[in-house]
Amino acid sequence: MPLHRGFPALRLAAFVLTLVLTGTLADARTLRLFVVGNSFSNNATRYLPDLAKEGGHDLILATAMTGGCSFDRHWAAVDAFVANPDDPKAKIYGGKSLHERIGSGPWDVITIQQYSLHSPDYGTYQPSATHLSDHLKKLQPQAEIVIHQTWAYRVDAAKFGLVAPGENAATNREMWEKSRAAYWRLAADLGARVLPVGDAFWQVNSDPVWAYRPDPAFDQKTAQHPALPAQTNSLHVGYRWSPQKKLSLDANHANAAGEYLGALVWYGVLFRESPERLTFAPKGVSAEFAVHLRRAAWQTVQSIAAENAKVTAKPDTL
Repeated sequence: MPLHRGFPALRLAAFVLTLVLTGTLADARTLRLFVVGNSFSNNATRYLPDLAKEGGHDLILATAMTGGCSFDRHWAAVDAFVANPDDPKAKIYGGKSLHERIGSGPWDVITIQQYSLHSPDYGTYQPSATHLSDHLKKLQPQAEIVIHQTWAYRVDAAKFGLVAPGENAATNREMWEKSRAAYWRLAADLGARVLPVGDAFWQVNSDPVWAYRPDPAFDQKTAQHPALPAQTNSLHVGYRWSPQKKLSLDANHANAAGEYLGALVWYGVLFRESPERLTFAPKGVSAEFAVHLRRAAWQTVQSIAAENAKVTAKPDTL
């Protein structure tokens, strides 16, 4: 077929070469991703389709999520299904079971995570995490199980995750450190890679320039609607007023910036390429902060590449 007169052969060849070198053609791929989790995995994947689209990838995403769901609850639902597929206790994902949600696939990657409140205590992971992973492998033997490492709560949270039954972490740093240890212990047990979102959150939250710092002038006990504290660079929802003019603090869930950071980490690990070249950013995240988040996400992904290679016993080339 003759080339268009305005796009001669040499120009076309140069154009294709440029696309290959920049990864637009060479690295494009389709990823079929199934996510088993709760609101934190919903947070971390909210902007992943936008990033995948800009990166030139096709993302097919489906989920089995329910709020506050732990490994124990996920596995109890599967156990109930095995005994009786019609048992309502199996249908915890919007009225459907895990088996209904996952369908016939095939899925390339299936992610799992612990409930954030329980994340610092490895005693809450097992044996349910291994049972769930093994069951997912039976359902989708070609899929890779990947672990989503959740994040610590904001520094001004009323309480942090449980490090032992009835004992909360004293600080957000302790929550991150013990959650990290628990997630990597699980990775070693399952031979699975980790999506280090918790590490990325900590990298930003501990940065001397970019970390969120509570507003010392704000007193939530005396605050009047619609006054809010300065929450610059927060990765968590933080303080907000309800339509009924009631002030609340959500120091656990991610806001747009935190959701963006989580998606950037997932992008870097799952597509094995830097998100730094991407330009998409959610509304409300400044251009300067977005650049920093892209950089922090990729630095975090690179920093754990060796650990991921070790637990999977194979090179992780990113």
